[in-house]
Amino acid sequence: MNNRHTPWLWVPSLYFVEGVPYVLVNTISVMMFTKMGVPNDQLSFFTTLLYFPWFLKGLWSPIVDVVRTKRWWIVMMQILMAALCVLATVTLPHPDAAMIAEKSTPVSLFWLTLVLFIITAFASATHDIAADGYYMLAHPADSQARFVGIRSTFYRIAMVFGQGVLVFIAGRIERSTADIPLSWQITLGIAGIILFVLTLYHIFALPKVENTHSSVASGTTDLWMDLWSAFKTFFTKKNVVLAIAFMLLYRLAEGLLVKLSLPFLVDAPEVTLRDGQIFGGGLGLDTDMVGVLYGTIGVLFLLLGGILGGLYISRHGLKKSLWLMAALMTIPNFVYVYLSAAQPENLWLIGSAISFEQFGYGFGFTAYMMYMMYFAQGEYKTSHYAICTAFMALSMMLPGFVAGKIEMAVGYNAFFWIAIACSLTTVAVTYFVRRQVSETYGRKNG
Repeated sequence: MNNRHTPWLWVPSLYFVEGVPYVLVNTISVMMFTKMGVPNDQLSFFTTLLYFPWFLKGLWSPIVDVVRTKRWWIVMMQILMAALCVLATVTLPHPDAAMIAEKSTPVSLFWLTLVLFIITAFASATHDIAADGYYMLAHPADSQARFVGIRSTFYRIAMVFGQGVLVFIAGRIERSTADIPLSWQITLGIAGIILFVLTLYHIFALPKVENTHSSVASGTTDLWMDLWSAFKTFFTKKNVVLAIAFMLLYRLAEGLLVKLSLPFLVDAPEVTLRDGQIFGGGLGLDTDMVGVLYGTIGVLFLLLGGILGGLYISRHGLKKSLWLMAALMTIPNFVYVYLSAAQPENLWLIGSAISFEQFGYGFGFTAYMMYMMYFAQGEYKTSHYAICTAFMALSMMLPGFVAGKIEMAVGYNAFFWIAIACSLTTVAVTYFVRRQVSETYGRKNG
């Protein structure tokens, strides 16, 4: 049977590979630098920089469309990402135990690791562009719709694998060897081997459905003109200022929390002061338990919230759903205020709190995604949605740059109260956006 008619042979593995580097660069890096003793202000700033390629990827997407084939881009980016992961493994610095314990490891020690991660981020963003385009070419239109759920599922499995399984492995190695740098070196090596094996598989499994582009001149010109036209019309749409405000501010509190939730879970409970900066005040969880509670159970509740949020909107419509969605985006954040004040040791309690917060975020985030689709309607809807996703990326980057500095100045408990206060922006933009959303948008048969 021709591969073109058997998407089961390549769709699951392709979207699993799409998810692993993203989680590696944006989530696992935060955990790794935290365990290596990098202070929160430095790790939050520099790991936020790693998100830039996904913010900017629309700028070079026309190149992927007209240079070579999307299959070629997929394979080349996978080879590059696997090689970079192996290189990061063999070059990972080993700060001494005293620096790690004092949380005084300078991020400059990891300059080569950061360079490798940023190249991986560009390769991963490019792979996203190619994979999504290839998906639409490599099998019939009726099959595309049926496999949307499959591709999403395996992308989410990659999230569980990265945040859960890989972090759990790192924790188990750390527990058995008492060598934190070695634990992350082995973990990165495992990720690199998996990427390498799947790359070899895709060289043979991905069907060849495109002709190689030998000339890019006219195609590039047309694509850049379309891109400019889409960009110009986006910023002349009705209510564009309100839409941008919603996209930047609806998740402001979450943008602060998400960057420091992992450091909070593993930082020592004891608080120390050094040069006016606050260290510690966390829950002191072991790395493997974070992999279970946050990276596995928490992610599953995040996905459950997203599924139920989508069903709720399909029944009631976006406009009627917005207030409940906004409430579940903000109210569960209080669990971090409680956890930072009480510093409980009961893993069931901690796991339940994390699951509640992640469920609320997944449920409330559905409204954000639906609003972007609502605003992108009309001519150039694909390009306009891509611009919306750039603002979505920016909404997490801007608070991420300052989150660590704020926390080190005031401590975790006050930091989480500040995040709660930022939830007022969620309420404000929800109030104004709700007034201009169609009554029937998002409702099934509406």
